Amino acid sequence: MVTSFFHYKKMLLAIAALVLLSICITTFLDKKPDQAALTQPVPAIVAPEAALKTGIAEIAKDKQVKTVKQQLTPQKPAYDKVKVVATGYTAGVESTGKRPGHPSYGITYSGVKVRRDMVSTIAADPKLFPIGSLLYIPGYGYGVVADTGSAIKGSRIDLYFETTADVFKQWGKRTVEVEVIRKGSGKLSQAWLNKVNKAAEAGKDLPEAYLES
Repeated sequence: MVTSFFHYKKMLLAIAALVLLSICITTFLDKKPDQAALTQPVPAIVAPEAALKTGIAEIAKDKQVKTVKQQLTPQKPAYDKVKVVATGYTAGVESTGKRPGHPSYGITYSGVKVRRDMVSTIAADPKLFPIGSLLYIPGYGYGVVADTGSAIKGSRIDLYFETTADVFKQWGKRTVEVEVIRKGSGKLSQAWLNKVNKAAEAGKDLPEAYLES
């Protein structure tokens, strides 16, 4: 009787094991694969050397793009600005005491001829703006310091105009903030003045090369 009981117990355990195994197999077969996981690309294994080269290439490319952008959109340099009182003068007797026919009529202290052009001749105190200094005067344009004057001292400049009528009509007396494009060396040549104005007239603007030359 005892033997039969143990035999019966083993049979029950075997049947339970078979039922459990059947349930596990059914569950595994019914489970659908994760489609999203199957469609995900397998990440490529990149060697350290290749990754380094790729990174360097990207940095170089980014730097090249920035350089091109800088070339396409040049920034205007920040020039020194000085506030001055600006008046106007002519080559005539009312400003210089000289009349047409005088050997020095129309000749500035630097030796160049007075000129109202893309780059005009102006007078200034050489202690503040040495001869040859190139200024941008708002409302007047570019002016190169070519002359001096007994009344032109400190932060005061005199702008050349062809007639007294032009002085009164176009300018008068103003307080302006000028930009110092280039500080002069104390000298100015007629050749430079002619050349820069000719180049500016051709391009309808003042060439950058002449601003710094």
